[in-house]
Amino acid sequence: MKNVDDLIENAAELAEQGFSKGEIADELNVSRETASWLVERGGTAVPTRTQSTEGPEDIHVDWSVLGRDSSRLWHAGAAMADLLQKQGEDVDLTVGIEKAGVPLATTVARELDSDLATYAPRKHQWEDGDIEDLRGRLSRNFAEIRDRDCYVVDDTITSGTTMTETIEAIRERGGEPVACVVLVDKQGVEELEGVPVYSLLQVIPVGMGE
Repeated sequence: MKNVDDLIENAAELAEQGFSKGEIADELNVSRETASWLVERGGTAVPTRTQSTEGPEDIHVDWSVLGRDSSRLWHAGAAMADLLQKQGEDVDLTVGIEKAGVPLATTVARELDSDLATYAPRKHQWEDGDIEDLRGRLSRNFAEIRDRDCYVVDDTITSGTTMTETIEAIRERGGEPVACVVLVDKQGVEELEGVPVYSLLQVIPVGMGE
């Protein structure tokens, strides 16, 4: 299991390799705010006056034990597909959110005998400033939305922003998300934009009052 120092080191390495803060957030399965904090800590030996010494409230999810083994990944994807089967058999498209959601979506699509599309969220371009000025995109190398009903697959819900963005992007192209599924949900959401959300695991932080 990684500790905070490991995460800071990993964030620094990714930043040196040219990853944006949004991509680092995606790689480490943390929020953009947490990614920014990790990068800042990794680039400064001693915190500045304006730099908080305490990290933002977040939960790091490391599912690399699944991700590095194709058999384990397939079993996880099959379990996610099982959560979606209750939605019926009319859905013929699965949309995976890049990057980590795509291999899971590939397994889900195979299990449900659907086509596969991928969506690159705008957070991958985000470094600092207003993310609303950026745009995500659907890859032309995979299936088109073409006014189809679809499932949406990702690895983790941290705030729900990326999943919400993906739902909106699909609807802008005439499609209709029927259900979403993730490995881990940090927020305990049951639906986003009117679309039901399923997860294999929910990780909910519990704050103890004084």
